[in-house]
Amino acid sequence: MKQFNPATDRIESASSLSALLHGSNQPEHKHGAYIGLDVHKDTIAVAVAEPGRQEPIYRGEIANKPKKIEQLIARLSEAYDGAVLLFCYEAGPCGYGLYRQLLASGHDCQVVAPSLIPKKAAERIKTDRRDALKLARLLRSGDLTAVWVPDQEQERMRDLSRARDDIKAQERKARQQLNAFLLRHGHHWPTGKTRWGAAHENWLAGLKMADPWQQVVLQNYIDAERAAGERVAQLTDQLMRALPEWSLAPVVDSLVALRGIDKLAAIVLLAELGDISRFDSPRQLMAFLGLVPSEHSSGGRRRQGAITLTGNSHARRMLIESAWSYRFPARQTKHLRGKAVNASAGARRIAWKAQVRLCGRYRTLTGAGKNTKLVCVAIARELAGFLWDIVRQEMPQVNAQAV
Repeated sequence: MKQFNPATDRIESASSLSALLHGSNQPEHKHGAYIGLDVHKDTIAVAVAEPGRQEPIYRGEIANKPKKIEQLIARLSEAYDGAVLLFCYEAGPCGYGLYRQLLASGHDCQVVAPSLIPKKAAERIKTDRRDALKLARLLRSGDLTAVWVPDQEQERMRDLSRARDDIKAQERKARQQLNAFLLRHGHHWPTGKTRWGAAHENWLAGLKMADPWQQVVLQNYIDAERAAGERVAQLTDQLMRALPEWSLAPVVDSLVALRGIDKLAAIVLLAELGDISRFDSPRQLMAFLGLVPSEHSSGGRRRQGAITLTGNSHARRMLIESAWSYRFPARQTKHLRGKAVNASAGARRIAWKAQVRLCGRYRTLTGAGKNTKLVCVAIARELAGFLWDIVRQEMPQVNAQAV
């Protein structure tokens, strides 16, 4: 029979309790330290959390300049005997230059989603120091969600597509202002006729205002609309010229096989989302795009609401615009066959499957009395699944060519 030894058994009990509290449930630390960076245009607040449970240490502020960041990396590397360090900062307007500099130095870095950072309900004080300490603490515990960071090629195409989107918004605004001015003075284009074509431009050029100063205003509005249109055309042309140099150009050709997605829409989607095959399933992509219903369930009650609207709004808007084309019956028109000429055979099969499925889905939902706008959102959600399927099929070939 085992004899009870008060001294040793107390030690074993204490060790068991410590293991229960701090043992297998704690994350394994493979980095020498965890550094939270609160990044601003001019300054970076720095906090360091060492492996374990001790509180993070605030290390002050540095200037947001590559040389100062390089000096910070050198000091921290020396302090932790050259161990690999894990840095993090929030995604924001300062971009990914800091991320790339940290990776180039041989350390790890995460750019984290600000909206997914845990926040205590009673927190009412927010300073750079507190934010840096909080980031370091949560990074060490593994409670931060990293975002996907595009490479420089991907970011170049994204910048081009977003610049075009910004100028397009200016064009829409200029047109709205011109139409509002004309309506105030009793001029309006006939309902049902197409605006902004050659006939509409000729009509605008022939308008005569009663007051000469109002004629000046009219001409300024017309000039602003035309200038914005020219800039949109220039950026569209530049996007098309940059496309052949992009490694994802073959995927763009295959996505064009989908109904409702032309070359410009495919560029925008891939520029915003990158390699969509990184998502393990279509459901993950749908959730990332914010196209899944929100939910508030408790006990036996389950309630679903509007879509979450999280994630990338540019890609979500483009998918919803593309979904409107599925309100017509499925068919293989000359236009659809022509734009899919460079797509792979597999992409064309998936595109036809998408047509049959989504056109039938539109008829079913509208026939049940659903609002057409809500139906198009549902179609866009399913369209994201077919998009994922094509990219997953095409990416292995793209990667093989890159090697």
